[in-house]
Order: sequence, then structure tokens, then C-alpha cells
Amino acid sequence: MAAYLPGVEEDGLDDREHVGEVARDARHDQPGVGVESLQRLWAPWRFGYIAGDDAIDGCPFCVLPSRGAQSDSESLILHRGERVYVIFNAYPYNPGHLMIVPYDHVAELEDLAIEGLHELFELGRRSVGVLKQRLQAQGVNLGMNLGAAAGAGIAEHLHLHVVPRWVGDTNFISVVGAARVLPRALEEVYADLAPGFG
Repeated sequence: MAAYLPGVEEDGLDDREHVGEVARDARHDQPGVGVESLQRLWAPWRFGYIAGDDAIDGCPFCVLPSRGAQSDSESLILHRGERVYVIFNAYPYNPGHLMIVPYDHVAELEDLAIEGLHELFELGRRSVGVLKQRLQAQGVNLGMNLGAAAGAGIAEHLHLHVVPRWVGDTNFISVVGAARVLPRALEEVYADLAPGFG
């Protein structure tokens, strides 16, 4: 069996000298790489989101915790506090992408009760520690998208994103392909992080 060389196809042609050039696709009427040359990245868990199979009637940040603690692993809730809870982002930027969410259905930060605000950021701080300890995160992004204009996917219920980061986690596929490659399943990461909140 021949050794694998990046850029050398099974037909023996070496396309490394053409790196960075724009190719024509199979239809020859639009620039790009031919579909037959694309690498396939499978993420079947995303199909429910695309097809709308996972639709929840109402605000998901209100509905999911209302299912009760017995449904927490199914709902991806890692920890319940008095006024806020920690939940996995079902469509994460990186493995371990968490959100800290108040139980109160509040869109505006200035409308959140001060006790809820304190607990929100205390659980954010705790989540950072858990991600560093359990997943060896080398850095963490914390942030809120307040309002649709700021990029909030669920603008009517504020939440704090806690995103673990590693050197090199943003690569060519994110920049060129507008896609993310997530190397671990949500259930696997949930099992790793849950003891950190116990």
C-alpha cells in the first residue's frame, strides 16, 4: 500500500503545485472546486436543527427546565441554581459550549433582578473553572448577544455564552468553509463536565 501524500490523489496526480488557485467546478460555469473533490464532514446531529425536528413549542429556555430535573440529561442541563441554570448549547461553537440562563423570561440585561445577575456571573465564573479543569480549555470566551441585531438566536431570553477555546481550534474549515468541525459528541462532553457541577 502506497504512503499517503497530501495533495496526491489516488490517480497519482500531484495537485500541490496548484494550492491557492481557483478551480472550476464540474459544471464549468461557476468558479470553485468540483463537488466530487470536496471532503465530506458528517454531522448528523445537526439535521434536527436544519429540518426543524427539534422544535419546542415556546421559549426553549423556559420549556427545557420546566421538564423537571429527571429530564436534565436529555435537556442538556448540567446544573440548576436558585435563579439560573447551566445548559449545553445544542448547536455549539466548540465542544463544551455552555450557556448560563436565568429561569425568568427576560430579554434585557437591565431588567434582570440583581440577585439573578449575581448568580448568572457566579455560575459563569464556576463554568470557566470546570471547562479548564475537566476539558483542559486553554482559554474561554464569555459573552452575551443582547437582541436580534446583536446576533442573539433566542433574543427574547437572555443568556451568557461560555465557550472553551484551544490554540488552533479555529482552522481553515472555519475560515474558508464557513463550517465548524466538532470532534466530540455532546453526550460525551456532558458526561465529562457533569461531575464538575456536582
